Amino acid sequence: MSANQARSWNTNPSPNPNREPKKVAVKVKKQGWITKGEKVIYSMIAAGLIIAGVFMVSLSSQTDALNREMQELEKSVQQQQIANEGLAFEVKELSRPERIISIAESHGLTIQNAEVKQAQAVEQE
Repeated sequence: MSANQARSWNTNPSPNPNREPKKVAVKVKKQGWITKGEKVIYSMIAAGLIIAGVFMVSLSSQTDALNREMQELEKSVQQQQIANEGLAFEVKELSRPERIISIAESHGLTIQNAEVKQAQAVEQE
């Protein structure tokens, strides 16, 4: 065999000096440290925590508003009790027998019996 025939039998042809070898682009998939399923789970947990936080803040706000309203009502009840006590004292003062007799005499009425009794209202509870 001559050298020319050996070259023709060569399975590995020599590259042409004018032509560059082909470069094949290989796509490399980068694997993240979190999978898609984990991302879904984490986002659902985060949404749940946000919803729970909003619910807690809303509940706290409602409780605070209710407490403030209750304090205002207690204050108004206390003021009304003080006013009622004052009026009860005034009723006692105005219903004294001496005062009633003096008013009756000033209007020209006379007392026939010397005994004056005070009528008491029956309190119903």
